[in-house]
Amino acid sequence: MSIIRALFWDVGGVLLTNAWDHTQRAEALERFSLDANDFQSRHEMVVSSFERGKISLDEYLERTVFYCDRPFTPEAFRAAMLSLSQPFPDVLAFAQGLTDSGKYLMATINNESREVNYYRMDKFGLRKIFRLFFSSCFVGLRKPESDIYRLALETTQIRPEECCFIDDRALNLECAAKMGMHTIQVKSVEQLREELSKLGVSA
Repeated sequence: MSIIRALFWDVGGVLLTNAWDHTQRAEALERFSLDANDFQSRHEMVVSSFERGKISLDEYLERTVFYCDRPFTPEAFRAAMLSLSQPFPDVLAFAQGLTDSGKYLMATINNESREVNYYRMDKFGLRKIFRLFFSSCFVGLRKPESDIYRLALETTQIRPEECCFIDDRALNLECAAKMGMHTIQVKSVEQLREELSKLGVSA
C-alpha cells in the first residue's frame, strides 16, 4: 500500500457545518419570512456563478433576496447568513493534530462562495490547519467535477494513490476515487480516525 502524503478535506459537513446548504437556507428564509419557492428558483439560477466566484455575495443577495424592497437590510441578512456557520471542534482538533505532526500536506477541496469562504477561514482558524485551499470560488471549478480533483493533484504533484480525500457526500467521493485517490466518507471523528489509521495515517 502506498504511503499517504496528502490529505484533502471538504469543509462544510466535515470540519464545520455547511455554510449555505438547504438546511441553512431554510433557516434564514424562515427567520426573514421569505417565500421559499421564489427564493429557491432564483438561487438555482445563480448558485453556480456564486460558488465559482463569478458573482459576489452582494450580487447574489441582490438577485435572490433584494430584487424588491424588504423590511430588513442586506447587512442584517448577510450577518444572519454568516452566523449559521458553526465548528465541529473535535474534527478541527484532530485535523490540527495531523497538521502539527508535519507528516502530511493538508489542503481543502471545497465548494464555497468567496466571502463566506474567507469568513470561515478567518473565524475558525483554517489557515493554521491547511496549506492550500482548492475552493471553488478560487479555482472556478466545483465538486464533483473531475477537474477540481485533477487540479489539486497536478498542483501538488502528489500521486493520487498517495492522497486521501475526506468528504461527507458519496458523489464527491466517487469522483475522487475515479481519479485514483483514497476516500473516506465522514460520519464521526472516531470513524474518521479509525479509517485513516487503516491507511497508516496518524498524528
